[in-house]
Amino acid sequence: METEECKVAVVILNYNGVGHLQKFLPGVVKHTDAEVIVADNGSTDGSVEWLSAEMPQLRVIRMAENYGFAEGYNRALRQVEADIYVLLNSDVETPAGWLQPMIRYMQAHDECVACQPKVLSYTERGRFEYAGAAGGYIDAYGYPYCRGRVLSVVEEDHGQYDSVAEVFWATGACLVIRSGAYWHAGGLDGRFFAHQEEIDLCWRLKARGGSVVCVPESAVYHVGAGTLSYESPMKTYLNFRNNALLLYKNMPRRRYRWVSPLRFVLDWMAALHMLLQGKPHNAAKVFRAQVDFLRMRRDFRKERNENLRLARVEKPIGVLNHLLLIEVYLRGVKTYSGLNRGQ
Repeated sequence: METEECKVAVVILNYNGVGHLQKFLPGVVKHTDAEVIVADNGSTDGSVEWLSAEMPQLRVIRMAENYGFAEGYNRALRQVEADIYVLLNSDVETPAGWLQPMIRYMQAHDECVACQPKVLSYTERGRFEYAGAAGGYIDAYGYPYCRGRVLSVVEEDHGQYDSVAEVFWATGACLVIRSGAYWHAGGLDGRFFAHQEEIDLCWRLKARGGSVVCVPESAVYHVGAGTLSYESPMKTYLNFRNNALLLYKNMPRRRYRWVSPLRFVLDWMAALHMLLQGKPHNAAKVFRAQVDFLRMRRDFRKERNENLRLARVEKPIGVLNHLLLIEVYLRGVKTYSGLNRGQ
C-alpha cells in the first residue's frame, strides 16, 4: 500500500514453515495492497525453493541461520524501506480488506505508533485466538492477558470487543508499527529469541508516550502454536524467562522491588502445579528459566536504566491494578469484561 505519504511493507518471517506458506501466502498476496516480503530464518525444509518456484514475484530475504522471531525480524527489517511495517506470522489467514482499516487509523492518528487487528481462531472461527485476541494487557504483577482471553480461557466473539481500544501490547502475530517508532525504541530484543518480545517492545513504546491500539474492523485468522505447541516445555521456558526479563527491563524501580520477589514465589507455585498435573518437564523449565534470568540480568542493566530514563509515563494505559490470578481463581472471572479494572 503506497500513497504520497505512506509506504507499507508486510514482512512474513518463516522458519521451516513451507506448509504454512503454501496454505496462507497466496491469500495474503491476493488480499494485500502492499509489498509482501518473506524473510527466511535459515529454513531447511524447502521453503526458499518453493518460494522461488511458486511465488517468484515476491522478494525473499534469506538469512543463513535461525535467529529466532525477535532477531530474525530485526535483521530482516533493516533491509526493508517502509513507513509502516506489518509483522505477520506465516500461519495467518488474511481475508479481503484486512489491512486497510489499520493503515487508515494510523494515518488519522499520529499518536498511534502500533496497532493490531482482531485475531480470531483459524480452527474455531467464531472464537478469539489465544495470541492477541482483541488486544493485549498486563496486570500489576506482569501477567499478560487480552480482550477475549484471560489466562487460558478464550472467549467466543459476539462483537463484544468491536470498538477501537487503547491496549498495552499488540500481538506479534500481526503487528502493524511505524518504522521510525520501531527503531527509535530499539526494535525487538533479539536476546528474547521468541515469546513476549512484542510486549517488551510495546512497553517501551507506551512508556515513551506512544499509543498502541486494537482496530477490530480489521480481522485475521490465526492457527497459533505454529512453531512450538502450547504444551511445549521450551515454550514454558521462554515465557517464564522472558516475562522476568521484560519486568526487569521496564517496570519502575519502586514497583519492581516488591513485584520481583512475589513473582518468584508465584512462579514456583506455577511449577508445582505443573508437576501435580503430570508435566515434570514443564515444571523443570520454570526453574531453569529463573536460574537463567538471574544469570542474564546483568546483561540487561544498561537497557533497564535507559528505558527508565526515557519513560514519560510511569503507568501506561492497559495495566490492571491488581493480581490477575486473584480475579480468576478467587472471584471466578473468566472474561475480560468481567475483570475489575478500576483505577
